[in-house]
Amino acid sequence: MGGAFLAAAVLARVGGRIGLPTIPLFILAGILLGPHTPGIVLVADPHDLEMLSALGLVLLLFYLGLEFHLDDLKKGGRKMALAGGAYLALNVGAGLGFGFALGWGTSEALVLAGVLGISSSAIVTKVLVDLGRIGNPETKPILGIIVVEDVFLALYLAALQPILSGADSLAAAVLDGGKAFGFLLLLALVARFGTKVVSRLIDTKDDELLVISFLGAAVFVAGVSEWFGVADAIGAFMVGLMLGSTASGARILKLVHPLRDAFGAIFFFAFGLSINPGDLPSVVWPVLAAVAVTMAMNLFAGLAAAKVYAFGPKATANISTTLLARGEFALILATMAAGAGLDERLSPFIAGYVLVLAVLAPLAAGRSHVLARILPGGREKEYGALPG
Repeated sequence: MGGAFLAAAVLARVGGRIGLPTIPLFILAGILLGPHTPGIVLVADPHDLEMLSALGLVLLLFYLGLEFHLDDLKKGGRKMALAGGAYLALNVGAGLGFGFALGWGTSEALVLAGVLGISSSAIVTKVLVDLGRIGNPETKPILGIIVVEDVFLALYLAALQPILSGADSLAAAVLDGGKAFGFLLLLALVARFGTKVVSRLIDTKDDELLVISFLGAAVFVAGVSEWFGVADAIGAFMVGLMLGSTASGARILKLVHPLRDAFGAIFFFAFGLSINPGDLPSVVWPVLAAVAVTMAMNLFAGLAAAKVYAFGPKATANISTTLLARGEFALILATMAAGAGLDERLSPFIAGYVLVLAVLAPLAAGRSHVLARILPGGREKEYGALPG
């Protein structure tokens, strides 16, 4: 465990000196020191870090919820739904078409629709924090799209599970989807109308008790969420949404920082442990094609979101590049596909695809100004209109 932290820290320090983001370096540390790479093996079984990795994801999404205020939802709900719906239609639709084009099978195509269609909430959050863009105007639409994706994710997983398991009962699929949606609705209602009660329950002047209280609430609700077919991280996000609007919200935001950073690093390190570099050459061309499709669809989605919010080229470029990453959800789908006995090429494909975008997305987001220059109006915005 100590080796994992230190390896991530050393690589991140080295990378920071040459301007590389921390996320791909944490992942690289996991690959280099995992069971699939010759040399020093710190963690022989990636499942040994499973609980700590899950905690890292929970804390990343909890922090995201703290930053995403309910007022933003109330004021921009319609725009958020339009931008999120456009993003899903473009990316999930392209993923489904790409899956059928590969010819691996219908179930495989349905899995690839989710893999190519859903952004990594963890990486998106980390990119926004690392680049200091939490307060930017386009960050609210980015977080709004993530929320829409998360709602879709809960329903998508509920619908996909019976297909992968071979169940032919439509009623069972509808029941699972209804349970997930009902639980999300309950959490949303508590966040909307129960703020005063939650504020009284959580309020304390003692920082130690406050840390224990918000951490317990986030992890407990994350665990209960899984019972209802909702991703654990989504439950943690909703808790952050509730607590961010309380009188203790600002203190919680400050206190959660070191926990988020430490366990977030372990999440990305554990992700690297699951990647076997030896499997990647066999799927390199499909991976590169999928990356190209995703980049194109994210550009179109960024343009659509910018149109909804009347943003300029700089904000458009930030939206397109920040949402590019794919991660934890794709890995969940890879695990489900392997358990269902689907095409054996799926797992290495998903690992390679996620790894490339996990490296590319933070780099692209940090250099989004290059994309902004070539978008319509980009030169004028940067240099001003030429006289005459």
